[in-house]
Amino acid sequence: MPYETPEHPFISFLEKNASDRALLADLRRGLGSNRIVLYRYITPFISAAQDDNSAAREADLLLIGGLFGLHPVSTRTGNMGDHLRALAQDAGDDTATTRRFVQLLNLRRPTLDVPLRQHISLLKAKEIPVNWQQLLADLRRWDAPSRAVQKQWARAYWRSNAKKL
Repeated sequence: MPYETPEHPFISFLEKNASDRALLADLRRGLGSNRIVLYRYITPFISAAQDDNSAAREADLLLIGGLFGLHPVSTRTGNMGDHLRALAQDAGDDTATTRRFVQLLNLRRPTLDVPLRQHISLLKAKEIPVNWQQLLADLRRWDAPSRAVQKQWARAYWRSNAKKL
């Protein structure tokens, strides 16, 4: 069952400015070793309260900012499981996509950045939009012991395969 994703103001800012070429260029630069350029954009959205999760929330905003710069096409539906299922269906042979997807599901949050960037690049190549609000919410819950996010992505990815079994 889908869950309600609260709207994050950083994603709203990105979506509102998705046609700003200078912003997108800065965001893309933040994907490499020049992450400091992203602080100009994420600082207003980082909570002033410092707690145990501040560094993780900051890392999530840095990652999302860079990825959005790479592929600024948004949707308000689905999660990465849905998006990658669309990619696999578009490819006709979903073996490679499925293998990469399973590897992604098994990663811990600190190691997601590069594989997620690769997946976003693949989605961009096929012009498949991303639910950025959902992706940010999912990153924040990624390492939960219940692995609820991974289960939701898996259900979304394999839901259409019941007909093939």
